[in-house]
Amino acid sequence: MTETSVTVRPARTDDVPLIQELVEPLVQRRILLGKDSVVFYEAIQEFRVAEGPDGRPIGCGALHVMWQDLAEVRTLAVTPEWLHKGVGHALLQRLETDARALGLSRLFCLTFEVDFFSRHGFEPMAEEPIDPAVYAELVRSPDEGVAEFLDLARVKPNTLGNTRMLKRL
Repeated sequence: MTETSVTVRPARTDDVPLIQELVEPLVQRRILLGKDSVVFYEAIQEFRVAEGPDGRPIGCGALHVMWQDLAEVRTLAVTPEWLHKGVGHALLQRLETDARALGLSRLFCLTFEVDFFSRHGFEPMAEEPIDPAVYAELVRSPDEGVAEFLDLARVKPNTLGNTRMLKRL
């Protein structure tokens, strides 16, 4: 199977159980944080779903806008039988296209999959200088991804072993 066998489309509300099914093994392995169903439904517009040649969903990923020029790639997951077959690449490519269409210039991710994201142009984050006014706005966000981007102490237990990565579009 090749990447050309994969179609990426916007997620629908009836995809939420599948997204949860894709994510659950990664939650169990402490690679992703678990989320309640309501959180997935609230964020369904952020998600894309990859379908195999038979039309069955085989992967998912989300793009969460954090600021004027910045978004986070979230919840990128692929069924085990489709790993290393271009599904993650197809999803990430679509999320990058979506980011550009929104006028974003930076993508953030927090990941254990450093090699995968490095192959796609992401680099481990150095201490990113943030304009004090922007920092003051971002720090007000209750979103964990924003806290992870800012490297706030309150999210340290969730980020152990993960790498903060950034890509400029």
